[in-house]
Amino acid sequence: MRRTGTTRRGALTATGALALGAVLTGCGGDDDGAGGKQPAHSGARATTAKAEKTLREKAVRDGALLLAQYDLVAEAHPATAAGLVPLRAAVAEHGKALAPPRAKGEPKGDKAPPAPAGPVSADPKAAVRELAAAERRRADAHTEALLSAGPELARLLASVAAAAAAHAYLLTELAEETAV
Repeated sequence: MRRTGTTRRGALTATGALALGAVLTGCGGDDDGAGGKQPAHSGARATTAKAEKTLREKAVRDGALLLAQYDLVAEAHPATAAGLVPLRAAVAEHGKALAPPRAKGEPKGDKAPPAPAGPVSADPKAAVRELAAAERRRADAHTEALLSAGPELARLLASVAAAAAAHAYLLTELAEETAV
């Protein structure tokens, strides 16, 4: 059996590291227990909330692009569709979890998902490998976003990054099993 770029041990190590980072990020104290007084740094909280909303919106956009790419690969290569369905469903759930909360009275802003860039490879193995690369990029982007996210969002991003890394591994394996 040939070894792929991502090993099971490597994927599990990365997942464990992300989970540990999420736990450590969540260990910080919260300053809300100031006896009903508004903390002096409430302006910083507003800035943080805006930054987190931006992070969430970017993650949702990137997830929508990835969903569209999954759809294109499944449509172009029906033999791979069965293997892609559970991964695509997980990406859709991640998008729902990462969506920024709506304010009261804010209209439901369901936008059409953006079309992915470029055509799908004619080779099914190459198309699935491209999906694996997109999942790796998504895992890297979420891991990088951990640095600027608050504790709750950081835990969610770490979980989604770990799932994306696992998807990349599974897609790499699926590419190897796919007949040309």
